[in-house]
Amino acid sequence: MSTAKDILKRYWNYDHFRPGQEEIIQSAIYGKDTLALLPTGGGKSICYQVPGLAREGLTIVISPLIALMQDQVDQLLKRGIRAAAIHTGMTYREIDILLDNAAYGGLDFLYISPERIDTKLFTERVKKMNLALLVVDEAHCISEWGHEFRPSYRNIAQIRDEHAHVPIVAVTATATQQVKEDILLNLKLKAPQVFVGKFQRENLSLNMDEVENKFNRILHELKKYPQQSGIVYCQTRKSVKEVVRVLHDQKISVGMYHGGMKKDDREFMQKAWVRNEVLVMVATNAFGMGIDKGDVRFVIHYELPNNIEAYYQEAGRAGRDLQPAKALALYTQKEFNLLKEQVMAKYPEKKEIVRVYRALCNHLQVAIHSGKHETFPLDIRALSKHFNIEIQLIFHALKMLETNGNLQFNEGFFQPTKLKIAVGNNELYNYQIKNQRLSPLISMLTRSYPGIFDLFMHIDEVAVAKRLIISREELTQQLTILEKTGLIDITWASDQPTVTFLMDRPANDEIHLSYERYGQLKEKAHYRLDSMVALASSKTCRNQQIQNYFGLDAQKCGNCVYCLRTQPEEIQSRILDLLKKAPLSLHELTDQVQASQNEIRNILEELLHLEKISSDNNGKYLIN
Repeated sequence: MSTAKDILKRYWNYDHFRPGQEEIIQSAIYGKDTLALLPTGGGKSICYQVPGLAREGLTIVISPLIALMQDQVDQLLKRGIRAAAIHTGMTYREIDILLDNAAYGGLDFLYISPERIDTKLFTERVKKMNLALLVVDEAHCISEWGHEFRPSYRNIAQIRDEHAHVPIVAVTATATQQVKEDILLNLKLKAPQVFVGKFQRENLSLNMDEVENKFNRILHELKKYPQQSGIVYCQTRKSVKEVVRVLHDQKISVGMYHGGMKKDDREFMQKAWVRNEVLVMVATNAFGMGIDKGDVRFVIHYELPNNIEAYYQEAGRAGRDLQPAKALALYTQKEFNLLKEQVMAKYPEKKEIVRVYRALCNHLQVAIHSGKHETFPLDIRALSKHFNIEIQLIFHALKMLETNGNLQFNEGFFQPTKLKIAVGNNELYNYQIKNQRLSPLISMLTRSYPGIFDLFMHIDEVAVAKRLIISREELTQQLTILEKTGLIDITWASDQPTVTFLMDRPANDEIHLSYERYGQLKEKAHYRLDSMVALASSKTCRNQQIQNYFGLDAQKCGNCVYCLRTQPEEIQSRILDLLKKAPLSLHELTDQVQASQNEIRNILEELLHLEKISSDNNGKYLIN
C-alpha cells in the first residue's frame, strides 16, 4: 500500500496536506467510517481520492450534481487516474458497459447520483464490485434540514447490505448540528470518526451593508482592487446582464457567466477569468464549482441568497490563497420581502404540482404505469406554451417532485459527444481499407482514444476536426456514416435539461405528497431565510454568527467592520477631523473610518441636523 503522501506527490505534485486533511485520510485508509465537515475550498475531494487510491479496489462516489461529477472525473483523468460517471442522459448500453468495467477492475473511481442506487441494473452489478471505499459527497443532502435535501440519499446505506466491510466517508461543507446528527443516523455509520475543519477564515472579512444605490457601491468597491480578481454574484440572469452593462460602460474588465449561455461561451469566460484576462466575473451561483483559483480578492453579492449555507459557500471563494480578502453583500429592505415571496413561490399548492406532473407526462407521452428509470430531454418553454403554465411554476413544481422522490430534474448541463467502437479490430480494419475517405478519422480515433473499443469516450469535435483539417460539418457527416453502418455507437452532444422518472406514472396521477412533510420543508425554508435576514440585519461580527449557526463555537473574527469599529463618539470625532482637511463623500469616509456605511450615514445626518457640517452639490460633506 502506497503512503498517503506518496500518492499526493505522485498524482497532485503536492508535498504536504492542508491542515486537517491527513487525519481524515488516515481514518479512511484504515477502514473507519468517517464524517468530515470542511469549509468551501478546504480540499474535500483530496480527503477521499487519496484513500481511494491507497486502498485496493473501486471507490464509488455518490454526488448530487452532474456538473460537479463530471468536473471531478475530468480532473482525475488528467492525472492518469481511471474514473467515470453515470448520469441521466446516458443510454442503457453506455451504463451497462461502464458498470461492467467497474465490476471487473477497469476503474478506480465511479461517480453516480443517489437516484442510481435504486435501479435494478446498478443493484445487481454492485454486488460483483470489489469496493475500496463508499463516498457520500455533499452529505448534507441526506437531511431534510439540509438546504439541498435529496430523498434518494436515504438509500445509500443499502449498499452496506452487500459490502458490510467497506468504510463510508461522508463529506460536506455546510452542516448544522441537526444535519450532522441526521448524516450519522441515516448513513448508519459504525463508530464513526468525526472531523470538523476550521470554518472560520481569519483572512476573510465578511461584511453586509444596506445601500441605496448598489451600482455606485460596486463601482466604488472595485476601485479598491485595481488589476485584481473578483466575483460579483447575482441571483438572476437579468441582474447579471444589468451589472455587466454598468461595469462595461465604466471600462472595467468584466466577464459574464450564467446557465443560459452556450457551453462554449461559458468555458471561454471561465478560462479567461482563471488566466486573469478578465478580472471581474459577474455570475449566478452556477459559477465557481470546481474552480481552483486562489487569488480571488473579493466576492460581492449584488443580491442576497436565501440561506446562509449558499451565502457562505459563495463568499468562501475569496482568499483561498490565505491572503487578505473581502466578502461584501449588498441589500435593501425591499429585498427581504422579495426573498420571502421567492421562498413562497418555491412551494406551489399540491394541486398545481399535480397539474404540472400531468402536463409533463402528457408532453413526454409517458403512459400510465410506465416511465420508471426513463430519461427524457425537456424543453420547458415548449411545455409552458403547450399547457399554458408559467415557466416559474413548472420549475418549482419539478423541484418539489424531485424532493418528493418522483423524478430527477437536471436543469441542463453540457454533455459532450461520446462514442465507442462497436466492432472488432479486424472488421474495422477491413472497412477502413475499403473507405479511404473515412480512414483518417478511424485511425485518429483508435490512436488518440485508448479504450475506445471498450468504453464510450468523450470526443472534442472542434479539436478532432482541426486535427483532420476538415470542417465541423464534414466531421459530423463522417461520424453519422460510421454510426449508420454500425461501426460506432454514438451519443451526440446536448445541453438540454432532462427529466428522469424514478417511479412509474400512477393512475390518475395520484402523487403521494404528504401535507405534513410538505409543511415541514416549507417551514425549514422559512427558517433558513429568517436566519439569513437576521444575519444581514445584525450589528455584530457576521463570521462569529455564521459559525454559531453551524453549531460551532467561534471568537469574533477581528477583521470585519463590526470587530474593528469604534464608539459612535470616536466615529464622529474621526469624521470631523477628516472633513477639516478636505470635503469627502460618504464612500470616501467609509474607506477611512472603521464603521459601516449605515453608521457613518446616521452620524452625518446628526451632524447635518446640528449644523456642524453641510453638503455640496457633488454629494460631499464639509465643515461649516
